[in-house]
Amino acid sequence: MVYRMILNQTAYFGRGAIKEIPGAAKSRGFKKAFVVTDPTLADPAVGTAQKVLDVLDAAGLPYEVFTNVKPNPPVECIQDGVEKFKASGADFLIGLGGGSPQDTCKGIGIVVANPEFADVLSLEGVADTKNPSVPIFGVPTTAGTASETTINYVITDTPRKRKFVAVDPHDIPVVAFVDPDLTDGMPRGLKVATGLDALTHAIEGFVTPGAWSLSDCLSLQSIRMTAHNLAKSVAGDVAAGEQMAYSSYITGMAYSNVGLGLVHGMAHPLGGRLGAAHGVANGILLAPVMEYNKDYTGEKYRDIADAFGVADAYSGDIETVREEAVQAVHKLTVDLGNPTKISEVGATEADLKPLAHDAFHDVCTPGNPRPATEEDILQIYTSLM
Repeated sequence: MVYRMILNQTAYFGRGAIKEIPGAAKSRGFKKAFVVTDPTLADPAVGTAQKVLDVLDAAGLPYEVFTNVKPNPPVECIQDGVEKFKASGADFLIGLGGGSPQDTCKGIGIVVANPEFADVLSLEGVADTKNPSVPIFGVPTTAGTASETTINYVITDTPRKRKFVAVDPHDIPVVAFVDPDLTDGMPRGLKVATGLDALTHAIEGFVTPGAWSLSDCLSLQSIRMTAHNLAKSVAGDVAAGEQMAYSSYITGMAYSNVGLGLVHGMAHPLGGRLGAAHGVANGILLAPVMEYNKDYTGEKYRDIADAFGVADAYSGDIETVREEAVQAVHKLTVDLGNPTKISEVGATEADLKPLAHDAFHDVCTPGNPRPATEEDILQIYTSLM
């Protein structure tokens, strides 16, 4: 078996990491940045984007800001960004924000470098792009998506109300800047959603059949860090929030290379059809899918249980420990106040079969440790009404 790992060329971590952006740009000969962010972060009253722009201004590095970014980024926003980038004279991109700005940024960079994919829809799955993206600097403002270190991005086909995943080694940012000063300001609900997204990445990346020794090291460390720090971060503990920023990146290195599973396969349709926030959808689905998978995971739930402080994680019988791991994740979800039913994000009985159809065909679903039929998926959705 041959394993592949694709990581950023360089990454900076710690408070003040964004101050390294100008030096990283100039050392690569870049002259002008095209900053992709969302309207909230760009709002002067919020001030998050301004922190990065101030660094660029102080260094005399020109830039243009693009803010036509929407949640669950639609094709149209990427196409608009492509035209704006080409008109800007910029030679590199800065993806500033959570998953939506960074996914939009990746789409822009890939299409500019590979104009034969201008329809964007043809990027679904593993697209046969020939050229690396326009160079991207990934600057996260949330602790969950890890887009700054992955080869994945998610796009919405608005007319058909579906999200799809593009998997492309050409889209990975050349440099990542994980600066907790930018993630401190997340509102509580966003900390919950992105934290559960990070936990889902870590657990799915840990149990997927493609996992191996190196990815397991990363995934398990992230599970431990998230179990220890997420609730504290949500409660306002700044040090715990810093650990969550690092945890998100660590699991991103793993899952980007080994894949995900049915939680993501089922969460994407909830976003595409119902507009559910991705992390919220993952939080609803994580424990139920862990329950569905538990007999197909070997001894790995022992490690998950131990990460959550289960006393008999390594001494109890495996069936009991697996259930304890599921319940530990369920309890965290409930304690954080995340929804536990898909009806809470707008699902109705009429949505169930279309959701199951989309989930069955999602690119993440084959990575599940237990093969799932469309009927299996429908039953899980139905149980969560």
